[in-house]
Amino acid sequence: MLMRRIDELHLEHPFAGARMLARMLRREGFVAGRKHVGTLMKRMGVEALYRKPNTSRRHAAHKIWPYLLRNRRIERSNQVWAFDTTYIPMARGFVSPKGTSCGAYLTAVVDWSSRRVLAHRVAITLEAEHAVAVLEEAFAKYGPPEIVNTDQGSQFTSDAFTEAVLGKGIQLSMDGRGSWRDNVFVERLWRSVKYEEVYLKAYESVSHARQSIAAYLTWYNQRRPHSSLADRTPDEAYFAMLPAIKTAA
Repeated sequence: MLMRRIDELHLEHPFAGARMLARMLRREGFVAGRKHVGTLMKRMGVEALYRKPNTSRRHAAHKIWPYLLRNRRIERSNQVWAFDTTYIPMARGFVSPKGTSCGAYLTAVVDWSSRRVLAHRVAITLEAEHAVAVLEEAFAKYGPPEIVNTDQGSQFTSDAFTEAVLGKGIQLSMDGRGSWRDNVFVERLWRSVKYEEVYLKAYESVSHARQSIAAYLTWYNQRRPHSSLADRTPDEAYFAMLPAIKTAA
């Protein structure tokens, strides 16, 4: 029965290795360690499948805000949101407003404490309007956080984006130039998105990329366990770490 379930999970999630499969199996009630699952995968002849333009170009005229998260304890949902953009390769080129392109761009906002993706957008340019749209969608769904953290990409240092953040009374934090460690949780998300979704697909169109990435991020939030979250999913961690709502006595 265990080997059958491993086979089913492998067919559904071919990117999952022994460690992730073991976590998923334990959540379903199986007694399964990583080494045992790895041994069974070898016996079954299955294994996980594994296979950029600069998205952080700084605009010389834009103000750069200081990094506020160093040595700060981040332990509740909506305390800090992290924004970033990554390049998404496509199977075929297409004509964008900037000329011929072979890829699109995924912008997402992630709740720092729970790793939950709160909103995202796939677009064919790096214009600030897409980052603002993601920000406004997250505001509409979850209200404002205490801090928004970004890199120094021009879409985030633009007046449109900074005014949308500061206008809500939110603190704006920006990574040190070229310092991926300042936004490490988003970098880990991109690694998951690339190796578990993007590199396994050959998107024929932007609409195909949007649909497929949206489905992946729904799965990521609802079903993908994380060791750093005590094997909880981002959804479970997010709702567990929401601050208690104070009510009048």
